[in-house]
Amino acid sequence: MNSKTKEITLIGLMTAVTCIAGPLSLPLPFSPVPISLTNLAIYFSVYILGMRRGTISYLVYLLLGFVGLPVFSAFTSGPAKLFGPTGGYLIGFIFMALICGYCIDRWNGQTAMSLVGMLAGTAVMYIFGTVWLAYQMSKGSGQNITAALPAAFAAGVLPFIVGDLAKMALALLVGSQVRIRVRKAALN
Repeated sequence: MNSKTKEITLIGLMTAVTCIAGPLSLPLPFSPVPISLTNLAIYFSVYILGMRRGTISYLVYLLLGFVGLPVFSAFTSGPAKLFGPTGGYLIGFIFMALICGYCIDRWNGQTAMSLVGMLAGTAVMYIFGTVWLAYQMSKGSGQNITAALPAAFAAGVLPFIVGDLAKMALALLVGSQVRIRVRKAALN
């Protein structure tokens, strides 16, 4: 199998993992943002594939959901999802993948720097998601976006911090082992 075929296969495989994990979500009664496994799938993708291919994998997932495949949280899809309350998180995941992947690639999967990349990438994703959620909340309430930021932060970030840290730990434990095995098998 040539290297281009391997690359496309690995990207497709991690896109499929994201398509399986992404719809699995738990709605929260106090937030329009559900608990989702999408970020865990992205952590794995960039850990295993690196920044460029991991980000491409997520972009393919995003495109599949945008065109109508039910791969977003709660098996939803379409442009309305991207322009709805959680759209900022979906876009923020692109930057999360780039930042996490950069740190993982730059420091060759070193645990401490991989964690720094995951923390920084997740913080950037939170910023995108919170600002968009505040915009959506302000549209509905008539207040300005700045006034809606605390409520958006409380609904879209605070309930997720502990779970996201657990996802990072899992990705660091499992992702590093899979990364080693994929490289030993000369698949990456």
